[in-house]
Amino acid sequence: MFEKSTWIRLPRNVVVGHGVIDNAVDVIDDLHLQGRPLFVTSPTPREVAADPIAADFEAAGVEPAVVTVETATFDAVERVIETAEAEDVSYLVGIGGGKAIDIAKMASDHLEMGFCSVPTAASHDGIVSNRGSVPDGDTRHSVAAEPPLAVIADTEVLAEAPWELTTAGCADIISNYTAVMDWRLAKRLKDAEYSEYSAALSEMTAEILVDNADMVRPGLEESAWIVTKALVSSGVAMSIAGSSRPASGAEHLFSHQLDRLEPGAALHGHQVGVGSIMAAYLHGGERGFWQDIRSALASIDAPTTAEELGIDDETVIEALTTCHEIRDRYTILGDGMDERAAREVATKTGVIS
Repeated sequence: MFEKSTWIRLPRNVVVGHGVIDNAVDVIDDLHLQGRPLFVTSPTPREVAADPIAADFEAAGVEPAVVTVETATFDAVERVIETAEAEDVSYLVGIGGGKAIDIAKMASDHLEMGFCSVPTAASHDGIVSNRGSVPDGDTRHSVAAEPPLAVIADTEVLAEAPWELTTAGCADIISNYTAVMDWRLAKRLKDAEYSEYSAALSEMTAEILVDNADMVRPGLEESAWIVTKALVSSGVAMSIAGSSRPASGAEHLFSHQLDRLEPGAALHGHQVGVGSIMAAYLHGGERGFWQDIRSALASIDAPTTAEELGIDDETVIEALTTCHEIRDRYTILGDGMDERAAREVATKTGVIS
């Protein structure tokens, strides 16, 4: 008897393009959300996007509550939850980069309220995914949550974001290649639950970036358009899979361990990009695929070496040899790398000198 079932939650509205931030009231009205919203933002995004959107809501007769967060922490999530309860709001809107959107996402999941995403930087696929990520001491927690009901991504705003945030988003997407490789390996060796469709979508997302890497340049709205489409696709792949597997493998374990060893040294997307170079080498050896990943990263000004990350060589080796312990997720790293082997892969791929 066939008993398999799945429940896929996806955004109802994804609005991307020039000036679409001006349509925020209409986009949210289309969701039939009632009551008062709570805007979760951070200082610069508040000035760039949250305040103008709030003015549009006020003109429509709705005064949003606003919480401005400085850093992504569980305390910040609690603060948003407390504000939502005190202000008697009905839904949340995350406006900003990764921290504001992840905090709003996790708080809305706890409150069982709807959530909308308005990114001001194309820095990672969390703008549409069903995962939230928050640092806690010397580690980072990835937490399951509901995806946004709507995504409003204004390419004019995104194109003006710091270039390093956009390159981090690109690197995060390119790393989907090795995440899917690890997922397939886990399916073959450990019979891990696997979705062919989700894996194919994730790979296609990485291909969008690699194939269009020459078009991704600072200040161009077309670049913001390409990157945002890829980030949306990656987030949808995770929602279909019901996990972060389509976009998180050994390269993400490597990045999470770097966060423990050298907190704040580099952006998450840049770290996973460098991790993906080494993971691709482990999957393909001398066949050249890792060079393609490295070239794509270099062409968009993303780091490809430990030095460019601002991390010393020995920290890279320590991260490679210990990151398999972070979570019970089978990857090409298996039960861990020998130090000599780790040094060889990092040297041959040019990550360390």
